[in-house]
Amino acid sequence: MKSEPDEVSIDDLAAAPAQTLPWFGVRNYQARNFMRDAMQVGDLAFFYHSGCTEPGIAGICEVCSAAYPDATQFESTITTGAGRRDNPYFDPKATLDNPRWLLRDVRFIARTRFVSLGELRRHPELAGMRLLARGNRLSIMPVAEAEWDFIVEHLLMLNQLKRS
Repeated sequence: MKSEPDEVSIDDLAAAPAQTLPWFGVRNYQARNFMRDAMQVGDLAFFYHSGCTEPGIAGICEVCSAAYPDATQFESTITTGAGRRDNPYFDPKATLDNPRWLLRDVRFIARTRFVSLGELRRHPELAGMRLLARGNRLSIMPVAEAEWDFIVEHLLMLNQLKRS
């Protein structure tokens, strides 16, 4: 699960009430479908910082809700500390009766040592990982069991989080 750290970081998740936040703002149909159809409550996910100087895995979170409508799709403007501004997540075609975008709540599990995109690319065991595909821009994508296990065992040293 990718997030820009200036919007929501692993530290924000750790500091949130009950260490839980909604994973809002997904606006790609394929990513939405992965979140809606493939994720299950209790699944663990890598919390990946993207859109920053050095992207990479910053922690681990747990899916802790079923999919439900993302409220950010319904409001054209939002209020921030700097005042009212356009809402980048607004979708004029979405309605309360027919929402287009869903989210899930995630819970903080752990901050990890930072594993950069470059470090992930150096491991042939991860060569087929969707995250590493050139041009990949999806914010939500599945991670194969072997890829998950390699990362948590060999890069994060968190054997207790292996799937197999």
